[in-house]
Amino acid sequence: MHAVIPVAGIGTRLRPFTHTLPKVLVNVAGKPILGHILDALLEQDVTSATIITGYKGDLVEDYVRSSYKLDVTFVEQSEMLGLGHAIWTARESLREEPVLIILGDTVFDVDLSVLKTSAFSSIGVKHVDDPRRFGVVITDGTFIDRLVEKPERPVSNMAIVGLYYIHHPQQLRAALDELIDRDIRTKGEYQLTDALQIMVDRGEKFTTFPVEGWYDCGKPETLLETNRFLLNRRPMNGSPAGCVIVPPVHIDPEAIVEHSVIGPFATISKGAVVRNSIVRDSIICDKATVADIALDRSIVGEHAEIAGRFHSINIGDASIVRLSD
Repeated sequence: MHAVIPVAGIGTRLRPFTHTLPKVLVNVAGKPILGHILDALLEQDVTSATIITGYKGDLVEDYVRSSYKLDVTFVEQSEMLGLGHAIWTARESLREEPVLIILGDTVFDVDLSVLKTSAFSSIGVKHVDDPRRFGVVITDGTFIDRLVEKPERPVSNMAIVGLYYIHHPQQLRAALDELIDRDIRTKGEYQLTDALQIMVDRGEKFTTFPVEGWYDCGKPETLLETNRFLLNRRPMNGSPAGCVIVPPVHIDPEAIVEHSVIGPFATISKGAVVRNSIVRDSIICDKATVADIALDRSIVGEHAEIAGRFHSINIGDASIVRLSD
């Protein structure tokens, strides 16, 4: 099975961190969001991928090539015209082999092995109370009848979470070609849901599969929620001398942590320095410095420095904040 991973988005809701990094390279639980996705794919024996880049795509390519031994192709989406356009940009990867499309800014907790024996295309869904922010599916009990992108009036509570198994990729390619050729847009963009609806109308059978573990990384508060989930799932403990560690935490071997209380749910990333501080439910990114402060529900960006007293704060990369009484 081949994976197609769109990661072209700018990540405006994660500013200021995405001023210097693409969203998928923001750190969570000790590695970039994209790293957790690639790890999950490798666990499912998915060893080839097409990654669709855009904003700061060179950094994405550098990270993947230096960190993973994958058969990977990079395709640039030069204009942000929607998810359907992104997949169309990578249409050369839609061939005979079944394809898994997985959004690059979301961490999933789901067993994908069942898809390998599926005779049908399938879409990951989750029940939500307010479906207006999502694409949704309407089924006849077994197969999907209709897909609707962000309905203003609720027609279904089964939200599309960003996992798509395409059993016949060439049919998706033909549907995307029609989408672009006929300039079919919803809310101003080429939507993947519209292309999938074209496939349904042409007779392609789509089932659904449940995804309960669905962790969005698009905002600071949801990034911290994902950090908690990942640390709980795979506790990664470090034990620097002279410190109190309250698991689960991740402390990178190359971080310096002295005279501090770390955790629970704290990530101290590579090259970070933490001294005389309390850090809980927070992410301290690469080469950041934290001193003489208590932090809770906070994110400190790469190369940032913060010192002072108790605060809840999100500061971007290369910032310097000094707080005094």
